[in-house]
Amino acid sequence: MKAIEISSFGSPDVLRLVDRPVPEPGVGEVLIRVAASGVNRPDVLQRKGAYPAPAGASDLPGLEVAGELVDGDAAAMAQAGLVRGQRVVALVAGGGYAQYCVAPVGQCLPAPAGWSDAEAASLPETVFTVWSNVFDRGRLRAGETLLIQGGSSGIGVTAIQMAKAAGATVIVTAGSQAKCDACRALGADHAINYRSQDFVAEVQRITGGRGVDVILDMVAGDYVAREVELLAEDGRLVFIAVQGGVQAQFNAGLVLRKRLTITGSTLRARSVEFKSALAQSCLANVWPWIAQGKVKPVLHATFAASQAPQAHALMESNAHIGKIVLTWGDV
Repeated sequence: MKAIEISSFGSPDVLRLVDRPVPEPGVGEVLIRVAASGVNRPDVLQRKGAYPAPAGASDLPGLEVAGELVDGDAAAMAQAGLVRGQRVVALVAGGGYAQYCVAPVGQCLPAPAGWSDAEAASLPETVFTVWSNVFDRGRLRAGETLLIQGGSSGIGVTAIQMAKAAGATVIVTAGSQAKCDACRALGADHAINYRSQDFVAEVQRITGGRGVDVILDMVAGDYVAREVELLAEDGRLVFIAVQGGVQAQFNAGLVLRKRLTITGSTLRARSVEFKSALAQSCLANVWPWIAQGKVKPVLHATFAASQAPQAHALMESNAHIGKIVLTWGDV
């Protein structure tokens, strides 16, 4: 099969189209003929040598795929209600940048009806991440207010739609007027251009000084102190990345007085059991929103898999709104 490997750590040009053996599924696993692979920020970090694959995972990048289920553990497939020839999406710990990919049965879900392969491949990483962090860890409920730092990212555009489907008020930050407009078009109630506006002052104005119930943060660093100020009583701050740095100083007294929760998670290294249970939660809660048209794909660009370096360069430019996807039909 053709695959994209990281020839050495460095710039996007280290991504190489190579020949690899087709992987063989083991007990509890399936083999997917990949039609499209999602591109995510962790792929960029892995390419740079900052985010190694977990033990036992493929060294190839790629955390989400869409395609056809072609082989696998028949008993596990039957138990999961999956059949050969079915279009599926899957969350994987690596190996997604390839024409064939092995995935645990429990981390596969039916591809949404009416979605293209590229659209379907944009789904697993973002939906699993948002459900786990905003809804499970952040406990967002109808009537509450969510602040998303980076609303135009792949995670951000998914979080906007899922939070709105759940009945929440959504405030986002983004780095340009065009990105703010795109977030509003997806349903965000308020969008703040962090390059020209003080997001703390704007959120306080929007909420009448009450603050927000949940913050989804991909920045950390010096944002933390300001976010602790912005949380309402019993508010929850959830980290999913540390693009602004791992060190933070904040007023711990506010955590006590407002009974705040500060938490976070990474998904890639979690157990198959955890991710399989998460998949079932997404199937039960998010797939109906998809069927109702409340959660839709937001694709910024698709690239032939051989253009993986260009796809990574686009992601690092931060010029995209929504998801970037590789397709395998032209390889």
